[in-house]
Amino acid sequence: MIPWHKIILGVVIAAALIWLYADIRADGARSVTSRLERQNNEAGNAADNARSAYDRCLDAGGLWNFRAGRCDGPASRRGD
Repeated sequence: MIPWHKIILGVVIAAALIWLYADIRADGARSVTSRLERQNNEAGNAADNARSAYDRCLDAGGLWNFRAGRCDGPASRRGD
């Protein structure tokens, strides 16, 4: 006679292990997605801050120094 209770128990254990594996993979994918999204948000915020600093420099009559990444103060008036 076939031991059905052992076969059913084996199938249940196999299903539980497959579910656990799939859940761990999904959790890993969510953490990677979350990390990438956080990095993208930080890069966007840094770009917004840099653009704002550039705009504030020009609005104040300054000259933006791209090499140094800062405002060098009012533009010099050559030839006046």
